[in-house]
Amino acid sequence: MIQALPILLGFQLAGEILVRALALPVPGPVLGMIGLAVAVAASPRLMALMRPLAEGVLAHLSLLFVPAGVGVIGHLHALGAMGPGLALAILISTAAAIAVGALIFVAVAKAVGSEPADD
Repeated sequence: MIQALPILLGFQLAGEILVRALALPVPGPVLGMIGLAVAVAASPRLMALMRPLAEGVLAHLSLLFVPAGVGVIGHLHALGAMGPGLALAILISTAAAIAVGALIFVAVAKAVGSEPADD
């Protein structure tokens, strides 16, 4: 697992360097993650090396939500003032995402020639 950590950080650094050098509108870690995904897909040896690190990170993924939770609690007074607007925005965006997903599903089903069941 220790050998995989420098590889992970190297891809993140490479992504940051590319983003800053080329002034891309993408976060560096996202570009690094794409590069790592391509490299892992191309090399089974790299996949075997990265697997223990990935499993370790995924096993403790919930810890990554702690900073966000602390931020919410720290700004609870501001969120309270904006509560109705936030609730409305969350409801509307959720409904819109569900509707768009359903419309795209129907369009793709028609494009490939299979109609969804009318139950």
